[in-house]
Formats: sequence, structure tokens, C-alpha cells
Amino acid sequence: KWSEEDASRIILRSQTTAVTAHILAEHGDKPGKFFCIDRNFRPDVIDAKHLLEFHQCEGVVLGENLTFKHLLGYLKEFAKAIGMEEVKFMPSYFPFTEPSVEGYLKHPDLGWIEVLPAGILRPEVLRPLGIKKCTALAWGIGITRLAMIKLNIKDMRDLFSNDIGFLRDFENVML
Repeated sequence: KWSEEDASRIILRSQTTAVTAHILAEHGDKPGKFFCIDRNFRPDVIDAKHLLEFHQCEGVVLGENLTFKHLLGYLKEFAKAIGMEEVKFMPSYFPFTEPSVEGYLKHPDLGWIEVLPAGILRPEVLRPLGIKKCTALAWGIGITRLAMIKLNIKDMRDLFSNDIGFLRDFENVML
């Protein structure tokens, strides 16, 4: 049963899509590019590639006549810009986008890791925000997993290590 009291409770954010919705509502139905980097929380089982908290870079490109091919192009260019030549895509499902895709980058030892989930925001997401003629390409890059790949770390928990020697190994690394 719905209650205003329960609905008013503060909860940890599981995605940054709510931030994007506010930005798109303020911006309106015209071309633009928007990005936000923030923490997200998920009730995952902790392992080498999953934490309860992770950082994500959400991006949206809003414009007319944008297609899924444009979205894949942005993701490929991003991967190339950070020195990752190998990228592969698999169809996926996300409730806010259709079509949806998961982009994978290759870890030197662990193989393919999902880092680039993306899709085209659904019309029923955009319409209430006042967006009717523009298409919105959206993605949520997993920064923690990206760092894991770029630094050749086999367990993302090591990124939060208190081992000073381990951390100093990455003192001058440019991601």
C-alpha cells in the first residue's frame, strides 16, 4: 500500500537517471549535450567486479535525427579516446531506453567487462519532460570498472585499498 510517509523517505540513488531527467526538463526540446558524474548504490553481491557503491559518468546527447548508429559511434569514440581499441556490443534491456546495449571493454587478464551500458531514451520518458522532437542518446559509463581495466587491476576492491605501497604504484597514472 502506498503511503506519503514511505514515498518521502530519503533513499540511496541506484542510478543517475533522475539527475538527467531534471537537466532535460530544464533544457527543453533543443539539441544539447549533458554529463554528470556521481555515486550510485546497488544491493549487489560484492565480488571482484561488483561493489555496493560505484561511480558512474552519465551522458546524454539530445538532438534531431539521432540514431542508434550515432550512439554506438559515440561509445566507440569514447573507448578509442581512452586508448581502448577493442570494444564489443551486446543487446540489452534497460527500463528507460529502447533499443539498449551493453558495451564491453577488454581487461588484459579478465577478458570482456561491461563498462558502457547505453540506449535511446524512450519517448514516454522524454514526453513528460517536454521533449517531443529531439532524440536522446544516453549512457552510464562505469568509472570504477573503467579504472580497473586501465590500471590492470583484477579486483575493484583494490581501488579502495589502504595499502599505501599499492596505491603509490598508480601515483602518476593518467586515465
